[in-house]
This record gives sequence, structure tokens and C-alpha cells, in this order.
Amino acid sequence: MDYDKIHAVMGYLWSPLAAVSASWQGKDNAQIAVAIAAASIVPDRPRLIVQLYKTNLTHDLVVKSKSFAVNFLRKDQVELVHELGFSSGRDRDKLASIPYRAGPTRSPILKECLAYMDCRVVNAMDGGDMTAFLGEVVDGDTLSEAEPLFWHHLRTVMPQAWVQEWDTKIKREIEISRERMGKIRWGA
Repeated sequence: MDYDKIHAVMGYLWSPLAAVSASWQGKDNAQIAVAIAAASIVPDRPRLIVQLYKTNLTHDLVVKSKSFAVNFLRKDQVELVHELGFSSGRDRDKLASIPYRAGPTRSPILKECLAYMDCRVVNAMDGGDMTAFLGEVVDGDTLSEAEPLFWHHLRTVMPQAWVQEWDTKIKREIEISRERMGKIRWGA
């Protein structure tokens, strides 16, 4: 497979950047996710799919709590991407300096985000290196009329040091994912 033939089209599939958050037994965490999609056309039964990599603490919290919140970021919240997406919640409290409250599922809701959706997990699919969680939206709100932050914009405004830090991080994660992708637990 020659990835260069589909590279541009794959870039269209990324959603706005969001902090996916979860809580379990007093441990709150959030990570940056770019793979979020609407999963229902029924207006009064909104659902979405979030893909979380198994190496992330937030993944483990979602598995245990069976809930998560999606906090969509504004275009001016570039700093939050670095704060929540470049390190692990296993190493530090990533939410220590970020104002948030607990939503109905107990998942952290960022007080200054563009919009949020608090979700209860209704199903999950093992992708080997990640899990795709189907969430039923139990609460949500639009908090700002600002523009959402997308990856293609972020890459153009990130400081060069962040670009290098990200490239190093993602290179390691791709290697881990390559090993795990074929290890799907069918029917799990």
C-alpha cells in the first residue's frame, strides 16, 4: 500500500481537536483526540464515536467508568493541546491548572472549551492498538461561538520545539501501534 496515494484524503477525516476526559475512583484525566465522529442521525438520541489508544490513561479510565466527555477546543486554545496531548496522565496531573467541573457521568467538563458532550459508553470495538467507544450523549452544551481548532491549523501555529516534540512522540506511538494492530480481540 502506497500511503502517499491517499495521504491528502486521510487528512480530511480528522475531526476538530477535543480533550476527551474521564474519571474513575477519584482519578481525573484528559487527552487530546482527533478521531471523533457523529454516530446517530436521531436528533433526540445523539451518539458519537471516539477512538482512544490503549496506551493512554484516559483509555483505561473510560474502560473502567464506562463514560467520557468530549470537550471541543477553540481555535485559540493551542496551549491546551500541549498541556493535555504531549504527556501522560500517568506521570502528572494534567488537569491541575485547568478549570473544570464534573459532568453527570463524573467526567471532567472543561469550563472554557468551545462545546462539550458528556457520554455514557454503550458499546466498544477493539482496534488492536485502540478502542472505538460508542457514546450516548447524556449532557452537552455549546459554550462559545468561536471557531473550532483543527489539526491542520495547529500544525501551522505550533512552536518549532512542539513540532519536534510531537514528531518524536508520534514516531514512538506509531511503532507501538504497528505491533498491536493485528491483535484484535474479536467479539470482546
